[in-house]
Amino acid sequence: MRARFAVMNNPARDRVLEPKMGGIGFLETENDRRLVRKIIDFAEAWHYDRGYRAMRGPVNFGENDTYWGLLVENYDEPPIYGMFYHPPYYKQLLEQTGAVKLDDHWSYKRDFAKPVPERMKKITDRIENRSNVSLRSIDLKNIYRDAEYIREIYNEAWREQDIEEREEAFTELTRDTVREMVDKLKPVLIPESMLLAFVDDEPASFVVCVPDLNEISKETGGRLRWWHYPKLFWFKRRARHLRSLVYGTKPKFRKMGLEALTFTRGIQYTREAVPSLEYLEGAWVSEKNWLMQRSLEALGCRHHKTHRTYKWEF
Repeated sequence: MRARFAVMNNPARDRVLEPKMGGIGFLETENDRRLVRKIIDFAEAWHYDRGYRAMRGPVNFGENDTYWGLLVENYDEPPIYGMFYHPPYYKQLLEQTGAVKLDDHWSYKRDFAKPVPERMKKITDRIENRSNVSLRSIDLKNIYRDAEYIREIYNEAWREQDIEEREEAFTELTRDTVREMVDKLKPVLIPESMLLAFVDDEPASFVVCVPDLNEISKETGGRLRWWHYPKLFWFKRRARHLRSLVYGTKPKFRKMGLEALTFTRGIQYTREAVPSLEYLEGAWVSEKNWLMQRSLEALGCRHHKTHRTYKWEF
């Protein structure tokens, strides 16, 4: 029987958790209870030797925007870019090792053929008509400047959340991290799906969506070489699936409807730019974040997948 996995810790980040938790992730295993028990035993011992008495997983080495959590709902649809797929037996095997639920994150789905509700159109028209509010797509010629705007909004937005326990786990995005993300995704970015809202010329809110790179991965055999770049350029104009990657609004601009503005216009602009798109998958929203859930449902999105993070104490 075979399996592979990773264990990880980051003392500076882990100590804000209660209790301090290391991580286990990137688990791939055959359906064997004893094998998974050995994996968890190894991971617990590894963390124990480093002063930990708990761990969480499946997680990755960095931020939770990609490859985070175990799929526990909807095994029938393929995974979108940055999201794990796990067969149903993973849940049973992990829970038999003493894993307990730490948090659930929900993915939302919206068909592009579905029209934006008239109520949302009226709300966003009213918001956009305010003299001090402006909205634009990301400027690819000044992408690092706009990326810095996004980083500024993101750090303020997620530092001050309505969910206190998530504030404690927050770590700021660095310039290097953002530049690395931009460099990786730049060939496939669709400007119309990346919007910035300003209030009195101050960066206030944003949404970033990217095409489903799993589609191109199927065409290139899972590898991306330099000769695939022309394919990438054309791919973003024929993509079928879009994923919302990250979003945020500065606390002082909340309750102005800027989230509705960026999401609604993003849906409209992207649909016009890429008519081949079939659906948007919004990932991801904590089960505790009722405000974002309500906002997405008002846009016609529906909860269709759940990824769960587990905790082990030892």
